[in-house]
Amino acid sequence: MYAVIQTGGKQYRAEPGQTLWVEKLAGNAGDKVSFDQVLLVANDGKVAVGKPTVAGATVSGSIVEQGLGEKLVVFKFRRRKNYVRRNGHRQELTAVKIDSIVG
Repeated sequence: MYAVIQTGGKQYRAEPGQTLWVEKLAGNAGDKVSFDQVLLVANDGKVAVGKPTVAGATVSGSIVEQGLGEKLVVFKFRRRKNYVRRNGHRQELTAVKIDSIVG
């Protein structure tokens, strides 16, 4: 059984017992979270596709930890103009362990 959920402007394939790194969610480690925007649910060969979401389907999980993603280097350069800018960025992420899929 798996589901496709949408959170933080991105889509993720979620299975029970799986740990996903998603865009930062409010809460501390151990808090329960629920995802209501379920786009697809597949169970034993039966697939339910939402228009745009599956009615009554939810994916619940618990927050494992809050953390940061890998560092990205943002480099801007204009040739012959003496313009060079270098900047770094680390996205804030939340690790969520998927407990159950209802739908």
